[in-house]
Order: sequence, then C-alpha cells, then structure tokens
Amino acid sequence: MKILNLSLTTWIFIGLFLGVLTGLVFGEAVTPFADPMAQLFLRLLRMTIIPLIITSILSGVLSIGSGKGLGRLGLKTFVYYTVSSLLAIFTGQALVNLFKPGVGATISLDKNVEQVAAAGQSISDLLLRIVPTNIFNSLSSGDVLSIIFFCILFGYFVLRLKEPYQSSLATFIEGAFRVMMKMVHFVIWFAPIGIFGINAKIVGTTGLEAFKSLGFYFLIVLVGLFWHALVSLPLLLRFVARINPLKHYKGMIPAILTAFSTSSSMAALPLTIESVTRRSRVSSKIASFTLPIGATVNMDGTALYECVATIFIAQLYGIELTVLQQAIVVLTALLASIGAAAVPMAGLVMLTIILNAVGLPLEGVGLILAVDRVLDMFRTATNVLSDSCGAVIIARSEGETLDQMGEPADEEE
Repeated sequence: MKILNLSLTTWIFIGLFLGVLTGLVFGEAVTPFADPMAQLFLRLLRMTIIPLIITSILSGVLSIGSGKGLGRLGLKTFVYYTVSSLLAIFTGQALVNLFKPGVGATISLDKNVEQVAAAGQSISDLLLRIVPTNIFNSLSSGDVLSIIFFCILFGYFVLRLKEPYQSSLATFIEGAFRVMMKMVHFVIWFAPIGIFGINAKIVGTTGLEAFKSLGFYFLIVLVGLFWHALVSLPLLLRFVARINPLKHYKGMIPAILTAFSTSSSMAALPLTIESVTRRSRVSSKIASFTLPIGATVNMDGTALYECVATIFIAQLYGIELTVLQQAIVVLTALLASIGAAAVPMAGLVMLTIILNAVGLPLEGVGLILAVDRVLDMFRTATNVLSDSCGAVIIARSEGETLDQMGEPADEEE
C-alpha cells in the first residue's frame, strides 16, 4: 500500500494533525489513551539523551584532533551562539517597545507564581553549575552543562595521551557513538505515535483557551520568533554560509516538529543530529561537537521570550524601564538563556532572574503562565532551528562544501 511508503516527515505531520484534532473532539477524555503513547516516546528519547551527549561530545572533540583545532571550533561556536542570541533579543526588544502590548492591559495574577519564583537561581549559580563536584551526580540528575564541560575536558586530555592508549580510547568512543546513532534511528520511528499522543493530551486538557486573555503579548512573541526563524537565520545562512536556507530547513522538519511537540531541545537532539548530518550533510565532527552544546546553551527563542516578557510585565505594572535597565534586560536574558535547562518551561524559571535584576515584582511571572506552555513549543522549535543553522555555518567556515544538502544520505553500516 502506498500509504505505508510515506516518509517519516509525512507521518509526523499526520500524527501532529490527528493529535490536535483528537484533542479538540474528545477533550480531557483522550488523556488516558494519549498519555501512555506520549510517555513511551518521551522515555525512549530520554533513554538516549545522556549517552548520546557523552559519546557525541567526546567523538567530536577527538575527531578535531588537536587542542588548537578544539579551541578554534569552540571559539566559532561561542561567537555564533552569542550573535544569534543577541539578534533574537534585539528583535524581541524592538517589537515589545514599539507595540507596547502591556500598556492598558488587565490580567489576573496566577496563584502559582510563588512556586515558579522559588525555583529561580542567581547568575553566579548558573556559572558554577558548569563545573561538577561529582560527575556521577551530574549524570544521574541530568545536569547537562556540567556533563558537557567534563566531556570536553576528558576528550582534550585523551588527545594528549600517547599511543596505544589514545587510539584505543578513540576507537571505543567512536564505536559507542555509532551504536547510539543506530539507537536514535530506531527511536525516531516512534515519533509520529509520540507526537500524536503529546498533542492530543495538550489540546484535550487546555483546549484553545490559552490564546484568549493574553492575545497581544502572545502575538508579539510569535512575530518575534517567526521573524528570527524566517528572516534573521536564513540571512545568516545565505550571506555567511552561502547556502540555500530552504534546502536546510526542509531537512530539519522532523527535528523542528519534535521540538515543537516536546518543548525540549534535548528531546529533539537525537533527531537534530540525524537531520543535520544525513540531510544537511554536515560532518559528524562538527555536528557532534556543536549540537549538544547548542541544545544546552543556545536558546535564541528563550532569550527573545524572556526579553519580551520582562518588558511586557513592566508595562503591565506601569513601570518605565530606563535605558540602563533595558541594557540589563538584554545582558541578563543572554546569560539566563545560556543557563536555562533544555527542558519544558525552563525559560519561565529563568525569567525570575531577569525580573529580579531590574527590580520588577516576581509576581509578574504569574501573569503570563496562561500562555507559556504554548509559547514554549514555538520558542523551543526556534532554539533547535538556530542550533542547526549554527552547525551549518560553522561547517562552511571549516571548509565543508555541503554540496548534496537536502538529499538524504544512506545510513552508515
């Protein structure tokens, strides 16, 4: 039957559409049926995330081959992530100051604000998280920043070993990475079922009510995210990487839809790596180094959202932020987005840091809880898209041609 020969991307679209439709038709009654499918897919993804991060980072570091190469690639990665995040923040800042969605609005305070605010951290806490006190605790708790730091350090010192130890470890690590990628190829075939369950549950539980009370704010954030995803990032691809953005975007559809449905950059990481290497033809060396780091520290959509939300809350309270305060918002949004965990609604927790930095009431977080879950889906998709664009731009800067971009590569044996 022809329907069985549809591509994975088509099946994911079908799952997304049927999930939304089922949620709208059956409401909360769909939850007992949809939730197990959603949880199965999410558990399969989470099962692969930490091993994939460890093996891909180590494989990427070792494939660079020297401390000098590692430093060069690391610098390019840092520069791209900083520039793309600042572009997103300035886009959000311009929109919220131009259209002022919070001026004259009346929105009731959510009682859950105290629970969200209590989870806030200081910037120094976020920076200290990078260095683990116990790597095994970091592995069990899923503290990705410290895991990445440890893996980069471990890989660097493997490169300084003499033979035969270096080649033996490198062979084992590369083999483990290839095993993880085969597991990922297996897991992603459950994506249509998982995405159906996730969206059926969300729409069945919340309906479309979340769009009503905060419509203007919601629209401003969406316009900013779409501008960044459809204008800023394509311009970087066209003029910096000199490649056709449409070819790259087409190959990223499975990863973007997974990010949208799960609201987690980490959940989408296996598909992001698979799409970037097999469809955009970025080398495993570049992808395995940049993408796991990007899933943790490159949060363009989150940074844009945090900037818009902070200024929106100030407008709701009738507070005019000074130029200095807005500069603090930009800087803190950049740092907080770097520290945000790549899990659902982490940006909401990081927002409390920015509110505190500019002296705004933390209760303001409760004002936007109604639409945060929906916005989280869009900003996560933007985060993942930016990660993938970064991998392409860095690959081009390293001399990769990407001639067959858009044409799926055969799976390696």
